[in-house]
Amino acid sequence: MRFDCVVVGGGHAGCEAAAAAARMGLSVAMVTFRASEIGRLSCNPAVGGLGKGHLVRELDALGGVMGRVSDAACVQFRRLNTRKGLAVQASRAQVDVHVYPRVMQRTLAAIPNLTILEGEAAALRLDAGRVAGLDLADGTTLHAPRVILTTGTFLAGVMHCGMSTSIGGRLGDQAAHKLSSSLRDVGLRLGRLKTGTVPRLRRDSIAWDRVPEQEDRVPDGRFSFTPTAREVAPIPVHVTYTNDAVHAIIRGGLDRSPLFTGKIEGVGPRYCPSIEDKVVRFPDRGRHLLFLEPEGHETDRVYVNGLSTSLPADVQEAMVHAVEGLEDAVILQHGYAVEYDFADPRDLDHGLQHRNVPGLWLAGQVNGTSGYEEAAAQGLIAGLSAALGEPFVVGREEGYLGVLVDDLVSKGVGGEPYRMFTSRAEHRLLLREDNADRRLMPRGRALGLVDDATWGAFEAREAAIAKGVAWLDHPILPTEAVVARFGELGLPPPRKPTTVREVLRRPEATWDTVRALDPSAPELSPEAAEQVDIDAKYEGYIARAVRHADHASRMEGVSLPPDVEWSEIGGLSTEILHRLRTARPETLGQMARLPGITPAAVNLVAAWVSRRSANPRRGPLTAE
Repeated sequence: MRFDCVVVGGGHAGCEAAAAAARMGLSVAMVTFRASEIGRLSCNPAVGGLGKGHLVRELDALGGVMGRVSDAACVQFRRLNTRKGLAVQASRAQVDVHVYPRVMQRTLAAIPNLTILEGEAAALRLDAGRVAGLDLADGTTLHAPRVILTTGTFLAGVMHCGMSTSIGGRLGDQAAHKLSSSLRDVGLRLGRLKTGTVPRLRRDSIAWDRVPEQEDRVPDGRFSFTPTAREVAPIPVHVTYTNDAVHAIIRGGLDRSPLFTGKIEGVGPRYCPSIEDKVVRFPDRGRHLLFLEPEGHETDRVYVNGLSTSLPADVQEAMVHAVEGLEDAVILQHGYAVEYDFADPRDLDHGLQHRNVPGLWLAGQVNGTSGYEEAAAQGLIAGLSAALGEPFVVGREEGYLGVLVDDLVSKGVGGEPYRMFTSRAEHRLLLREDNADRRLMPRGRALGLVDDATWGAFEAREAAIAKGVAWLDHPILPTEAVVARFGELGLPPPRKPTTVREVLRRPEATWDTVRALDPSAPELSPEAAEQVDIDAKYEGYIARAVRHADHASRMEGVSLPPDVEWSEIGGLSTEILHRLRTARPETLGQMARLPGITPAAVNLVAAWVSRRSANPRRGPLTAE
């Protein structure tokens, strides 16, 4: 069989990669163990979170599918970090574990040029060093000049529960061992990482009246810029805590923990540790928060978020029953850890194509990341790059998508699964969730991935925002009537003529305030009004952030010769020379972000490039 592109894996990275490549016109085959498992939520029944929600919004702005599927399957939507600045606020959707994959499979089935094939990927097929296709374990050969690997935790996956081990990348599924050997044979540098999951409890065995319900819900919240009807009713989430008794049980079982006996070699995610890790690392913490998240309407399983573990089953039973409200809980599935192979992402370009194996792209946990959202983001980048024949690059100043990919290919994962956080983005004030469409939707439209209705709504929203921004300089005079209206709104009245901009800069003022003061002000949709409000309140900060982003963009525009001999540049230390030879940065900006690279070293290289180049630059460029 012949295709333009083969995508290996049907997880979140594979879904986005296959959808993007097929919608861009390629004939695509998705190879997965079981078609019924495409889009499955292997771990927690949720999408989004701190830093991750930004990725989902950006995916949607570019025409990806995760946002719409999440909205259709959403059973609870929340905003996180609402007491902090807009730059670090994020969305999280609890989703139905059966409805989400069902909607995803339906979405993929509607895409022309996309064929789903069940089977095990066994080996890459190369021709003169380039990808020529994929061999399946049953002897079938898929001929294709492009292969995108999105193998998740299935690459040589081994599951651990206590001292017991079994082969597989997920409970109930097999692992891809033949493919792992094939990748080593063609020269990929593979390492070993670990992730884990939590016990699932039977819903009717929990004392719900003894565990409080989680608050701060946003009933009409959504990820997608295109309104998507929800296909399920809301489900409440409850909270409880571990305690000293739970911690004592965990400490008593550490001698049979694969994490602490050395049986697991791979490093787990630092920011999503197992409960045994948390108890050992934070011995003074008296309790840890647990979320009781029902997995959906069609199952009686409840996910205990915060209780990831690979302790033996009997220890899990004891610790669960020591938690308030879970004394009689029935465990339907014990927690376990998964150890798997990953490929060093520093061997990839910014389109996620392998530098030494042309025609091979990698996306998702195979690149050492953790999380559905990071995987989906990489899948979209890989799918678009494969279809375009060149890297589809999002700058760090354009989106978290760019931060994610640049971190991976420039710095690697640092020995532990990479997870997105807002703190990783130096331009985060510009990269808010609320303006993802303004940043990226024009690029998605240019690719043909944004439909006419979505684009029309975007253009109408942009026009409304422009109207509101034009009104910012509109005067507000302290007439008797205006002063009275200020009083009615509970706002101190101005003592002299002011403007709409100055009114909006007040923390408590919104566009509704402006309309109440002056009914002739444009009537804006909530989305447009929010953007005008933010533009006014953060105007000075945004202007400064734009200047910094422009400087960073200029540094990205300074290419470094691929054949550079770094020792020719005087003044660079031995340590910095080693880092540069290992990382092989392509631009001055990439160099500046490498660990251990000093501003002085950046300035030395910038001066060296300037002397070599006959092209004038826009003024002096130095590290800030």
